[in-house]
Amino acid sequence: MVMRFEPDRPMFDRYQVEHAFLSPELGWEVVTVSRLVNAFFRWEFNSCETIVKDGEASPIDYANASPDVAITSLHYYFPWAMRALLRWSAFCVVTGRPMRVDVDTREYFAVGDREDLSYDEKLREYRRLADEYFETERYEEFVSESLARLDDLTVEYFEGPSFDELLVQTIKATFPVQEQEYFVEHYRGLVSSWVDDQGVSPS
Repeated sequence: MVMRFEPDRPMFDRYQVEHAFLSPELGWEVVTVSRLVNAFFRWEFNSCETIVKDGEASPIDYANASPDVAITSLHYYFPWAMRALLRWSAFCVVTGRPMRVDVDTREYFAVGDREDLSYDEKLREYRRLADEYFETERYEEFVSESLARLDDLTVEYFEGPSFDELLVQTIKATFPVQEQEYFVEHYRGLVSSWVDDQGVSPS
């Protein structure tokens, strides 16, 4: 997931709800470099930062072994993050995917050393290697076949009373008393917008 991050804004407003702010080509590059770095270092829970300026993407911070997935930070994107983490965890447990700590870099450097490939061609090779590591095709098949109802269930949970109770508790534990009423409605609205954008009808 690519998110627009504005570091100069207050913490609760740094992740902007803005879709398609990158061109399809630049978005593909950012995602590919992110997958590449994570596959290279065997990171499977991570956040990555990239500066985009004048149409060029420059990775700046990719080592976030404990990424910020708090609702007070991610707000609109929080349900997506929880669903993605659940999908990946279920895939690893059910398929017996082993945790790999050995780093095999030879294939990656071999691509980088090839003088017959353009940057875009190297990116496509890197994407192939990353997809092999993450078993992308097998993962997508697993999600489609074994977690087919998860989208509906996620929407049902995040628009229900159990999550709302958790949200209120989180706001009360995070913000001063005089700000709590405002932020409860603020975060409710953002999560509600995410629910509306899913276009599914829970049964």
